[in-house]
Amino acid sequence: MKSAENNWRRRIMYSLFGLCAVMLAGCGRENLSALQPKGEGASMLYDLMVISIVIMIAVFLVVIAIYTYVLVRYRKKKGDQDIIPEQVEGNRNLEILWTVIPILLLLILAVPTVNYTFQLADTSEMEAEDSDNYVVDVTANAFWWNFEYQGQEVTTSQDLYIPTGEKVFVNLSSADVIHSFWVPAIQGKMDNNPGDSNVNTIYLETDDEGVYWGKCAEFCGPSHALMDFRVIAVSPEEFDAWLANMKEGPGEPSTEIAAAGEEIFAQSCASCHAVEAGAVGGVGPNLTSFGDREKIAGILEHNSENLKEWIRNPQEIKPGNNMPQFSEDQISDEDLDALAEYLLGLKVSDE
Repeated sequence: MKSAENNWRRRIMYSLFGLCAVMLAGCGRENLSALQPKGEGASMLYDLMVISIVIMIAVFLVVIAIYTYVLVRYRKKKGDQDIIPEQVEGNRNLEILWTVIPILLLLILAVPTVNYTFQLADTSEMEAEDSDNYVVDVTANAFWWNFEYQGQEVTTSQDLYIPTGEKVFVNLSSADVIHSFWVPAIQGKMDNNPGDSNVNTIYLETDDEGVYWGKCAEFCGPSHALMDFRVIAVSPEEFDAWLANMKEGPGEPSTEIAAAGEEIFAQSCASCHAVEAGAVGGVGPNLTSFGDREKIAGILEHNSENLKEWIRNPQEIKPGNNMPQFSEDQISDEDLDALAEYLLGLKVSDE
């Protein structure tokens, strides 16, 4: 008896857990949710999800209705023990009906799916001779993102600026393993493959200014879940101003301590990182606008203490990345303070 009670309690507990899991699955941040689309591509995918769910619900309700009707209509009654029900196998009308209905449902789902697939894969606008669209070469690394604006001599990392109301085409590749570029609120995902001959192209477009989070959607190593980036959508005027500021660069250090940090950076960091807008960082991200970012390594709050902790223990924070660890023998605490002040002062924004 006690065992039966325990079984019921366990079933209730599992049911409540499942219900909570389903409810929590609907939670999410507005700037990181495919269920709150802010871009053309994400809206298409959202529409397909709605169509699929409506079809599934309709099929479920019809099956339940038929099941309930049969259960009630043909339930076993007293005196029916010797009656053999009418056999209906080989009913041509029913066979045609349950063959045609699934075909119709598949067509309802397939037509918009194929249509959207061709629309999202259309890059003819970028390839036109008179195209004035911005094109960004996106290279995925373990575990950070590099963004190089074609024809602009501007390279950034972790933060991708785009103008609202315009298509920005992104060429996707990888410096190591397969990654996947995904900004859920704006666009679907597409793989970043290693090699120059295997570049995928997709576009980002949104009319809403804001900051949208991007994720790597392909398992790529121990810090795959920490490989975040931001897409910052601003007005075309703000975007042009940002491009101009990036080309000018952050300027000279404003304090003596920051100037000392610049020297330390040149000695210990410049072989991997660049602080000029058009330069590719090499094995590490470009840090031209590092002081304007909101995150360190894409995940930590942007402040001096976290920056120094990152330089001292990068493998503990983001396992498997290529950032070397700098001990006190290599960079003293005093030099580390100066280096942090220099890096946090690398700003190009007017604010």
